[in-house]
Amino acid sequence: MAVTTLYIDTSVVGGYFDMEWQRPTRELWRLMDLGLYRFVTSLVTPRELIAAPENVRALFSGNFPAEAILPANDEADKLALAYLRHGILPEKCFDDAQHVAACTVAGIEYLVSWNFKHLVNVERKKGFNGVNLLHGFRNVSIVSPQEFIYEEQRQTT
Repeated sequence: MAVTTLYIDTSVVGGYFDMEWQRPTRELWRLMDLGLYRFVTSLVTPRELIAAPENVRALFSGNFPAEAILPANDEADKLALAYLRHGILPEKCFDDAQHVAACTVAGIEYLVSWNFKHLVNVERKKGFNGVNLLHGFRNVSIVSPQEFIYEEQRQTT
């Protein structure tokens, strides 16, 4: 069975210790530990985690070796800027745009996030995918850990 690659954004790393998001986040981690999923992220995440609590930074460094961190590239930067130019996100949310762009350019189907305002949001998802199509990329599925786990369980029963 092929292992599914999931792009994990910063909110999911922090969600591991957040009482509101802890249970489904830890379930997703458990499934990764079982070998069902492979986690990747981009250089945006360690940059966003610089001021995070030590336990969050330690979780990140213990679960995201160098090969699990997508390198920066011009194509992803251009796509992130296109999201801003098309009004999908305001300029102050460039990091969020970079998460989506890095995931998209890498060809990863799922971006997992707890960021409901800027990422896991029906209208924004439509916008990201519209811009992706304009630039020759396929759709990306932006989901919360809870949504992803529930959908995967539903498909296997």
